[in-house]
Amino acid sequence: MSLIALGVTGGIGAYKAVEVARGLQKRGHEVVAVMTHSATRFVGPITFEAITHRRVITDQFEPGANADIEHIALASTIDLLLIAPATANIVAKLAHGIADDFLSTLYTATRAPVLLAPAMNTQMFEHEAVRANLDTLAARGVRFVDPGEGYLACGWIGKGRLAEPDDIVAAAETILRPQGPLRGQRLLVTAGPTYEDVDPVRYIGNRSSGRMGYAIAAEAMHRGAEVTLVTGPTSLEAPPVREVVRVRSAAEMHQAVMARAGDMHVVVMAAAVADYMPMERAGQKVPKDGETLTLVLKRTPDILGDLGQRRLASGTGPLLVGFAAETQNVVAHATAKRERKHADLIVANDVSRTDIGFDVDVNEVTIVGADGVEALALQSKSRVAVQILNRVEALLVGRPEQVSK
Repeated sequence: MSLIALGVTGGIGAYKAVEVARGLQKRGHEVVAVMTHSATRFVGPITFEAITHRRVITDQFEPGANADIEHIALASTIDLLLIAPATANIVAKLAHGIADDFLSTLYTATRAPVLLAPAMNTQMFEHEAVRANLDTLAARGVRFVDPGEGYLACGWIGKGRLAEPDDIVAAAETILRPQGPLRGQRLLVTAGPTYEDVDPVRYIGNRSSGRMGYAIAAEAMHRGAEVTLVTGPTSLEAPPVREVVRVRSAAEMHQAVMARAGDMHVVVMAAAVADYMPMERAGQKVPKDGETLTLVLKRTPDILGDLGQRRLASGTGPLLVGFAAETQNVVAHATAKRERKHADLIVANDVSRTDIGFDVDVNEVTIVGADGVEALALQSKSRVAVQILNRVEALLVGRPEQVSK
């Protein structure tokens, strides 16, 4: 049995939230309703109180002992935050960290999985600002139940109607009780860049925001995997996975990965590991006293290559997924890399383009495997993560056990 916070916001679909609460209870879950002020203009709090047998939360500053910290207490005990309907207003608040009522404050305080069921006018749902906010939330690991199509309360016909209660309940069940091949599997993801220090001030490295690796870690966690995230320097907030290991250099990442890989079922090398490092790190800042500066560089440890060689030598080891950032002959280089590194999959993207890959929330990649090449259309990195892990799960099915329990 799980405790679910059901957020209800101000839209005509609020009446369906009553059926969502009932459906969750029929599956053995406890539900506590959190209503915005606007939601109470569509459905009365007493309705949810009668169904859930719990006090309905409608006011962040309700008088009473410890009322001002109730959102923290609830945030630490719920297993899922489900918002249905999720209006454009609440989506914007969550995307931008605005916490001006109980529901938005609960979102910022909880580390439980979050599921949104958007519902709004078709034009609003397709608006660039709303789409950007949804992509931002998706990149953080928020899951969605897409709205349906049909007649809307405003009289328009199109996409925007709140999904059916049974579909919302089913999506919540999938998060709380994932049943796919990744459930219970140990998965390691690397993300972000590595910095190779020249001196105490300067470094060299590869460009990376870490968004792709973080999206994969979040999606794997949602599928029930026990996720370890080894991350280079990044400003992103890590998803609430089992273990987060923060490193700076390629050598540190190599050590962290190699020490853990033997216990993993899957390793996804999404990090942009620097290819070279200074032969020697200066102990003091190198003075800027000449027109040129010569650096002698050496190769950094080849993490994916070492994992492939270890598996080749022993005959056992995790399923390996690598990434290839290329500027030309993308598929050919990715295919050669997969064979050279003895990897199962290589995810390649063309980083010569400025609209995908680096420092943006979307990507267009090609997945290269033993059975061929598949190009994925331009989409958010969270959706790319879904596609990558779909292929990982397909490889895991029927694969003999490669690591010890």
